Amino acid sequence: MARFLNNEAAKGWEELCRAATSNTWDAWVVLTERPRSSENLGRQHRLKGEYSHHIIDGDKLEQWQYEVTSGGRIWYVIDEENSTVWIARAGTGHPKLTD
Repeated sequence: MARFLNNEAAKGWEELCRAATSNTWDAWVVLTERPRSSENLGRQHRLKGEYSHHIIDGDKLEQWQYEVTSGGRIWYVIDEENSTVWIARAGTGHPKLTD
C-alpha cells in the first residue's frame, strides 16, 4: 500500500501525473510492488547521508528516491512492518536539498 505523508507530497504527485502520466504510473507500480528494486539504479536508489532515513511515528525508516523525469522526483519511505510505502516528497522539479 502507498500513502502520502503530507498534503504537499500529494499535490506534487498530482503535478507529476499531469506532466508525465506514463512515467508516474510506472513509478507507482515500482513503489508498490518492489520499492527496493535494483533493476534501474539510474532511476531508483536509496538516498544518502542525512536523507537516508525518515522518522515516522518514532521509527527510523529507509528513504529512497525515484526519478520520474529528468527533474521530477519522488522521495519515499519504506515501512515494512506496516506494509506501507510513504510518499514523502514528489514534484516536477529536482529537490534542491540533494544538490
